[in-house]
Amino acid sequence: MNISRFTFNMFGVNTYILWDDISKEAAIIDPGMINDVEKKEIDEFIKINKLRLKYLINTHMHIDHSFGVAHIRDKYGLALMANTDDQFLAERLNQQAKMFCLSIPVADLAIETVLKDGDKLKIGDEDIIIMQVPGHSPGSIVIYAIDSNFIISGDVLFQHSIGRTDLPGGNYQQLINTINNKLMTLPDDTIVYPGHGFETTIIEEKKHNPYI
Repeated sequence: MNISRFTFNMFGVNTYILWDDISKEAAIIDPGMINDVEKKEIDEFIKINKLRLKYLINTHMHIDHSFGVAHIRDKYGLALMANTDDQFLAERLNQQAKMFCLSIPVADLAIETVLKDGDKLKIGDEDIIIMQVPGHSPGSIVIYAIDSNFIISGDVLFQHSIGRTDLPGGNYQQLINTINNKLMTLPDDTIVYPGHGFETTIIEEKKHNPYI
């Protein structure tokens, strides 16, 4: 499984594209493109690599991870996939923008395909597993590519840090519990690709993350 990272918008969100070399099937995770330049970067990458987007997935529905959802949905004809516990956030994207004093018009969204714990999606011959890890938001999910030995953690787990829990629906103790019970039980060499910042590993976070 190939993975490419793009960093978009004023929040520095990591948008990921996963794809299979042979089938060219691909998934885009957390499209954060906020303007035409960033949208063009994604579109050209897809075109140059002759990818066939199969999935549009959001790890959670905070606005910084959702700026580019409508573009991907409309241009590539994909349904937004996320956990339904974040539907209240998807329906309030414009309100979230105002909370951050952003004057950018953002259309509210609807989660069209619900992802829940244990769901499996396929890219080429490889399964990706959905793990529910609430706490940063009620519907936060982590995407686990077992064969390729990595997770996309959204805003659940960062290098030496964790996601904030002071936004609507956040719960600090729930986040700590689910990180320890689900993510810290993965193999130590599992690579963690977070929603902001640089990648890390499970063993690195076990040793050096002050919250765990």
